[in-house]
Amino acid sequence: MSSKLSHRSDRQVSSSASTSKSANGHPPVRSKVSSAKRSVVTNARTSSSNSDDEEPGRVRVAVRLRPRNAEDPLPDSDFADCVELQPEMKRLKLRKNNWSSESYKFDEVFTESASQKRVYEVVAKPVVESVLNGYNGTVMAYGQTGTGKTYTVGKLGNEGTPERGIMVRALEDIIANTSPAFDVVEVSYLQLYLESIQDLLAPAKNNITIVEDPKTGGVSLLGITVVKIQDLDHFLHLLQIGEANRHAANTKMNTESSRSHAILMVSVQRPAQEKVEHEVSSQESDSASGLASGSGVPTMLKSKLLIVDLAGSERIDKSGSNGHLLEEAKFINLSLTSLGKCINALAEKSPHIPTRDSKLTRLLRDSFGGSSRTSLIITIGPSARHHAETASTIMFGQRAMKVVNMVKLKEEVDYQSLCRKLENQVDYLTAETEKLQKLRDDDKKEMEKKLSECQNSFAEAEKTIIARSELLKDENTLLESEIRSLLEELKLQKECNDLMSAKVARLEMSLQQCKKNEVEDFTYQKALMDTTHTYEEKIAELMGQLEDEHTRSESAHEQLAVAKKLISDHQKSIKIEGQKEIDELRMKLQEIYQLHEKTVNEFQSLRTENEELLSAKIEGQKEIDELRMKSQEICLLHQRTVDEFQCMRTENEKLFSEKVTLSEELHMVREKLYAEEQQRQYLEAELVKSTKIVPDTVIDFEEKKSYMEENKGRAPSGQRHRSSQSRETIYVQRATITKICEEVGLEKILDLLRSEDLDVQIHALKVVANLAAEDLNQEKIAEEGGVDALLMLLGSSHNTTIQRVASGAIANLAMSEKNQDLIMKKGGGQLLANVASRTEDPQTLRMVAGAFANLCGNERLHAMLKEDGSIKALLQMVKSGNSDIIAQVARGLANFSKCESRGIIEGHRKGRSLLIVEGVLTWLISNSTQSPPSTRRHIELALCHLAQNEDNAEDFISSGALKELICISNESSKEDIRNLAKKTLKLSSTFQAKLQKV
Repeated sequence: MSSKLSHRSDRQVSSSASTSKSANGHPPVRSKVSSAKRSVVTNARTSSSNSDDEEPGRVRVAVRLRPRNAEDPLPDSDFADCVELQPEMKRLKLRKNNWSSESYKFDEVFTESASQKRVYEVVAKPVVESVLNGYNGTVMAYGQTGTGKTYTVGKLGNEGTPERGIMVRALEDIIANTSPAFDVVEVSYLQLYLESIQDLLAPAKNNITIVEDPKTGGVSLLGITVVKIQDLDHFLHLLQIGEANRHAANTKMNTESSRSHAILMVSVQRPAQEKVEHEVSSQESDSASGLASGSGVPTMLKSKLLIVDLAGSERIDKSGSNGHLLEEAKFINLSLTSLGKCINALAEKSPHIPTRDSKLTRLLRDSFGGSSRTSLIITIGPSARHHAETASTIMFGQRAMKVVNMVKLKEEVDYQSLCRKLENQVDYLTAETEKLQKLRDDDKKEMEKKLSECQNSFAEAEKTIIARSELLKDENTLLESEIRSLLEELKLQKECNDLMSAKVARLEMSLQQCKKNEVEDFTYQKALMDTTHTYEEKIAELMGQLEDEHTRSESAHEQLAVAKKLISDHQKSIKIEGQKEIDELRMKLQEIYQLHEKTVNEFQSLRTENEELLSAKIEGQKEIDELRMKSQEICLLHQRTVDEFQCMRTENEKLFSEKVTLSEELHMVREKLYAEEQQRQYLEAELVKSTKIVPDTVIDFEEKKSYMEENKGRAPSGQRHRSSQSRETIYVQRATITKICEEVGLEKILDLLRSEDLDVQIHALKVVANLAAEDLNQEKIAEEGGVDALLMLLGSSHNTTIQRVASGAIANLAMSEKNQDLIMKKGGGQLLANVASRTEDPQTLRMVAGAFANLCGNERLHAMLKEDGSIKALLQMVKSGNSDIIAQVARGLANFSKCESRGIIEGHRKGRSLLIVEGVLTWLISNSTQSPPSTRRHIELALCHLAQNEDNAEDFISSGALKELICISNESSKEDIRNLAKKTLKLSSTFQAKLQKV
């Protein structure tokens, strides 16, 4: 098969080399361009990912372990898990029994908790990226029935986006990275059932024929439905149709067992070079730029993605298949056996590959040993009951890893696009030529029109000048006649002047007579001024009276304000005084009204006495009218005052009624507050009673869980009984705490942390700490502000019990990554360091060390932990000599170093370890052999992870830590730690050079 592929690639390269071009670099223009496309295939190794791999075309194989389900036996029964995963080393162990096991290495190992997103990004995303770059790709799931193949590959994710499988995520990436305007994405979905190919999108199409191209060796299916994808919703709809038509059945191994092999074919067609191709409106500019730049021949990249969900292999005696199910199982196992034979032949580099033994192997001919980039995920179960099936699946993956494909890029010349481009260019040039010719004709017509207009205007100007000269002559004669008439008028004007001088003399005589009359008028005016002065004085008096009345009204307003104030206290007295004030105001207003009448009468008398003088001066009459207006305003002011007083009186009555209502409401609120106070006291008493059974040691570290799991099988029966009793006690205590939280409410419990009663504060703090030990409560506590309350207590209180329990609660909350960021942002690291520096209580120090150990497990917080002095505080706590504190310190250092080594491996961290900068290496060396087993395990892990950083190698050599690492690789009680130490020594060039010298 490989020989056929090499001959095929030679033919394709030769055909690409024969593509002709003209001398100027453009392809020759033909009158009729054929619609056929000539393919140009270039052999290339994929470089998008695994560029540093020695065999980039090798089939990538990943393993996924299914979580334990109800059908699997319990761990305490006679059967145990037959699979042990080592994801950090990408290895797994297959146990035959308790004494013998075999180790296998894969490209990736996924635990039962691995998310769908991570599985897709590791297994399928590199293949999808290669397909987008023009290479064929295949993603396949293989394994025993009921191990999660369909869940991994074909899960639609109707319950939520995180549950989506590889098919949906792959199409989501392809649609996001393609353009509907230039790229074409087409989908076909089929199943291989009973060795017959059926179209899942059109179930009527059954027993579809496989056709092979004798020249290229490519495989195609006659009459299969091909649908162009519009968007992700369109694809999900098609996928739902296909899943509804797929054969499935209920067996003993799986309630929804797939009885056919499902294959999703995705074809992607993209332009090979970036082009700017818009709609018809912009085609002219594109054609012009193409002519100017002389762009090359357009090519298209064609690639195909196969996503294969194989039916699960099964044993008849376990699955209970009979009748039609038995027939289905035979065909499934037959096709899988043929696929296994092909894989074996390719792995052993056999000259004959039996691809024609099954339709499945014919469809997957390009995926194994062909030109496709292939990723295989094998799914296994944990139960030892299926050891043989699990071993067979693992060996299939191991053999598949030996298959190497020759990945090829398929590039085709797009003659139709080139023809359209040249036609557009011709049309553009023709249109431009027509435009230029039209512009020349228009310019010629316009110039001729302008020339005729100039000639006409010149003739008209000549006529105008001649007519103008004749008019000027006529005007000259008229001016001469007008000058003569003006001279005659001047003579007449002189005679008139003489008459005017005589009139002036007469006027001077009359002027002297007027002066005499003015003296008489002066005396008359003086008398008038005296009268006016008298009126002004009286007006001033009236204005003063008006101002006094204004001040009185203001005082009345002030008195009304005082009355309003007194109304709230003395209702009856205010009414009496208000009535008196009203009477006084009425009397004053009556006096003002009488004064007004008197003033009006005086003005009337003055008017009758000086009627002749006022007739000469109209302004006096206006002043009297103004006085009348002012008097009317005074009357209006009086009326307004009365109305305002009435309004105030009604408002007073309203205020009194509102006062009564408010008094009643106040009484009700006081009774309600009293009842709530009694309820609060009752809840505090209940809280104190219930928390007496809660232990002070509230911390629940992962250290305890792992230690219990390690010693579960080795503990004596008496200790097991006691541990079971302690677990029951813990369950009862947690149930009690949960009941308290449900009855009282988390918000009220957090409010009790601010209580002034120290006992209430301590008991509430214990409840919060025990609630924080449960994963379900940690997020609720953070959302209700529990982190702020705990940090406030930790910073403000000097009580030993509060510091101990608050530190334990923070340690429990720090097990959540989201809470870790919140604790550090709120200054929790510095507060914990301060508590560690000012206390000597071993329990408090153990809680603080546990909190630091959990925070050290977050790589993003390492720099903040160093800046806050948390690492120094963690190292200073070992001076206490307490074994529990030292165990937590060792756990924190192991978490810190593990995160650093992960960052070094992933390539986003460089330089010496922060722990070595702080001097941790000396303490690790001195305590690596003298500590209890659990502490020693963490110290050994910390040394192994620190040694993985090449920048720490010199410190290891100079401090003697290299010797300890060698001892760990040989003498550690844990096999995984020994293997990790050996791997670290093997991979470090500095360590190897040092060991060779020794």
